[in-house]
Amino acid sequence: MPIELDVERVANGGWCVARHEGRVVFVRHALPGERVLAEVTDETTRFLRADAVEILDASPDRVTPPCPFAGPGRCGGCDWQHATLAAQRGFKAEILAEQLRRLAGIEVKVDVEEVPGSPKGLGWRTRVQFAVTPDGHPGLRRHRSHEIEPVDACLIAHPEVERIGVERDNWRGATAVEGIASSTGERAVVVTPKGHRTVAVPELGADAYVLVDEGRGHVRAVRGRTALTERVGDREFRVTGSGFWQVHPGAAAVLLEAVMEFAAVRPGDWALDLYCGVGLFAAGLAEATGPEGAVLGIESDARAVQDARHNLRDLHQARVERGRVEDTLDRLGVERADVVVVDPPRTGLGRDVVTRVSALDPARIVYVSCDPATLARDLAWFTDHGYPLVDLRAFDAFPMTHHVEAVALLVKDTA
Repeated sequence: MPIELDVERVANGGWCVARHEGRVVFVRHALPGERVLAEVTDETTRFLRADAVEILDASPDRVTPPCPFAGPGRCGGCDWQHATLAAQRGFKAEILAEQLRRLAGIEVKVDVEEVPGSPKGLGWRTRVQFAVTPDGHPGLRRHRSHEIEPVDACLIAHPEVERIGVERDNWRGATAVEGIASSTGERAVVVTPKGHRTVAVPELGADAYVLVDEGRGHVRAVRGRTALTERVGDREFRVTGSGFWQVHPGAAAVLLEAVMEFAAVRPGDWALDLYCGVGLFAAGLAEATGPEGAVLGIESDARAVQDARHNLRDLHQARVERGRVEDTLDRLGVERADVVVVDPPRTGLGRDVVTRVSALDPARIVYVSCDPATLARDLAWFTDHGYPLVDLRAFDAFPMTHHVEAVALLVKDTA
């Protein structure tokens, strides 16, 4: 039976918090201040998870979700389609500030900035991976589930991804199909086959490269090239297949500007770009250090390393090495740096990498994060090593979702 809840506040991960018979309830599809009827979807000894299925007393921040596939039991890709964009950014700011306060003891006012290129919070995602049902129909995963919600359109997908028409075709024999639209106008479809099965590629709605992801870092082009070209400012970047690139069309430029502002690199500096991907930040750092300086990028993904070396080939002061960060720093005997930029995966740096980076004695550390909890955890450790947080910017690079991108500046405490 549904339970009646008074919703209190937002929580990390796209949830709101309520209480029922003394237990915390993490409820989706609700907003703070609302009274809702909710169906319990999961139960533990400590808390419940639930979906709001009827709104008894609505928040003024509530809107009708623009997507017909959003809602309880449907597509899990968007968390906040039922809230205004202003409210969404407020929630993200509140969560980031709360995580920093609770996990790191840091009190900071957070303002989540809009990223240009997502009108009304829609049409921004330039890389969308669709799961495929056994009978070949593409869709998106339901929340906390392996079940697939078939869709015929995704409203947060970039218009050029929608032109490809992945959702409207049959992909029998595939486990996933990704539609990609680059900033230079190129389009691609990356097919992940089921085992060694052959996937018949349907007639697409727009010209696109067709790639097959063969696993273990291997991508094969069935039609066109294996890589797309992205552009930030005057510089182009090669990105192979499903390689990492910011999915919001404005995010790469905005994050690069924020990183370079915080890094304050001077000609002749020795800079590190850890978890460098295809070299976005390394390029900016190398241009700023000039030929009298040096930049070392470290990345574990083999394809990304190849792309980064290609993208930085004109910047002779830049070098990219493959490997785990702490192992590679030790292998190369790196003992110091003037500036360190880190952009780790959602799992964050971890204590060992924080300790190793702090031992390099940089004047500044710039930390790019997509997860408030692991950012806060790592910042607490950096503070212990004499690198307190001195500035923070946050960006709404993922509208309609709970995700937020943050750039933190840590400066060596010389007191």
